Amino acid sequence: MAQMPMVTGRTHQGPLSSSRGHVSVETQPASFKRIAQHGSFMAATIMNRSFRSLSIHLLLLLLLCNPNARTEDASEAIPVIFDTDLGNDCDDVLALGMLHALQSRGDCELLAVTLTKDHPLAASFADAVNTFYGRGTIPIGVCDSGVTPHEGKYNLLAKTRDSGSLRYEHDLTMDDPRKSAVEVLRGTLSSSADASVVVCQVGFSTNLANLLRSGPDHISEFPGKQLVAKKVRLLSIMAGAFDLIPNRETGEPSVHREYNVVKDIPSAQYLAEHWPTPVHWSGFEVGLNLRYPHQSIERDYDYVKHHPLAESYVLYNPPPHDRPTWDLTSVLHGVWTDRHYFDLSASGSVTIDDDGITHFATDPRGNDRYLIIPDGGHERITEAMVLLSSQPPRR
Repeated sequence: MAQMPMVTGRTHQGPLSSSRGHVSVETQPASFKRIAQHGSFMAATIMNRSFRSLSIHLLLLLLLCNPNARTEDASEAIPVIFDTDLGNDCDDVLALGMLHALQSRGDCELLAVTLTKDHPLAASFADAVNTFYGRGTIPIGVCDSGVTPHEGKYNLLAKTRDSGSLRYEHDLTMDDPRKSAVEVLRGTLSSSADASVVVCQVGFSTNLANLLRSGPDHISEFPGKQLVAKKVRLLSIMAGAFDLIPNRETGEPSVHREYNVVKDIPSAQYLAEHWPTPVHWSGFEVGLNLRYPHQSIERDYDYVKHHPLAESYVLYNPPPHDRPTWDLTSVLHGVWTDRHYFDLSASGSVTIDDDGITHFATDPRGNDRYLIIPDGGHERITEAMVLLSSQPPRR
């Protein structure tokens, strides 16, 4: 997640708009006009085809256009690890809901959730959300960092009771023993196919830096960096800032110290320097310019009496506030990379200085690229994130 001390003006990516346009037949080549003029002949030809053939083609078209016709298929799904500081902002829980929707559509498999918020209720609430979506057995790993040790505004939902029963069923309570994040990460990666896993980091870099530093053990013969290089195909990370951000007080564009970086600068520096696979950075400016419409919170989650995503949003910052979608962007890009919701910068290298400022230098040999909102892309991206996060669980 990221936290926003700034005003909310849009940056160079452009205003909300549509890139779709109308093309007149009159502007087309003569060959195109001849086709249009002979439309009646073509229609007559089509009508002479057998009903059976036409029905088959229509059925195939409907199946391709209906995302609900898809089923979960682990052989095609992208394996994902979600590393989050769940509880520090509501975009984390919306992003987790997106991953469950994407798994229900057959596009990903959520292998594990690891936490960089150091409070026991964070793991309990992650388990509650996973259970809400029917996947309460997903492994959860925790940190022991002392970073953001407070409960948070909505993790208390894990212990909320109605008439004596937990509002959100789960079995990982505050007093239960938990596995360390590094243990869960190493175990998950070691059992995954080579070059297959997408890691979505939307919190601090604590866990992934510790993974890189880890040595061979009973889980894997490989040290952490080698294990990552062998198993991970992409790190999709919400961190840093790659554009100037309007200052909250003056409105002047300013260099921004992004929250996920500054809460654990040494780990962010270590990750930026040592991560061995491609890294795609969603900077602060991206989510800032893609707001989650509060009307969706009020209308799209009422298919159940209590919904953990909607209630988290309201507890954190209630409507009519339109929250930036920082963490959602990393999930959308990480799983649906090939759908090109975002443009990417040239290849380069990211470094982070001791003040937590992110620097990018173009380098064709570099592993790093950062996300850019394409012209006219705001509406398309926002709609995808809203539809995914509000998709009902598959029961």
